[in-house]
Formats: sequence, C-alpha cells, structure tokens
Amino acid sequence: MTTQKATQTAGSKSPSHLAYHVRDRDGGKGFFTRVGAAWAHADGHGFNIQLDVAPLDGRITLRVATEKKDS
Repeated sequence: MTTQKATQTAGSKSPSHLAYHVRDRDGGKGFFTRVGAAWAHADGHGFNIQLDVAPLDGRITLRVATEKKDS
C-alpha cells in the first residue's frame, strides 16, 4: 500500500535539495552552476533527482534547498 505522500512526483512540491555542477578552479573555490533538484522519498531512504542538463566534466553536488536566492 502506498500513501499519497510517497507517490508525489518530482515537481509536485518544493525540492528538498538542489543539484549543482561543480568545476574546480585553480587556487580557489569551485564554480557552482545549478543543474537540477532532488526530492526526498517519503520513507527517508532515497531521492528522486531531476537534472535539467547533464555535465560532461566536474561533479554533481546536492545541497539542502534554502530560502536564499541563487546568485
């Protein structure tokens, strides 16, 4: 039996995490570009991740979504 909360799809509520493509820079912080979002599963054991683009290099980092605007 599944609950309505467990069957919500990506995009149906605010994401719990944002996905960023990170490219390292020499001698400094990495350069972060938002590439998608993630929604926690209702059971707390996983995530649905929706990527708007697929980076070819660097890494993908998930960060907790906050009220702070992206710069």
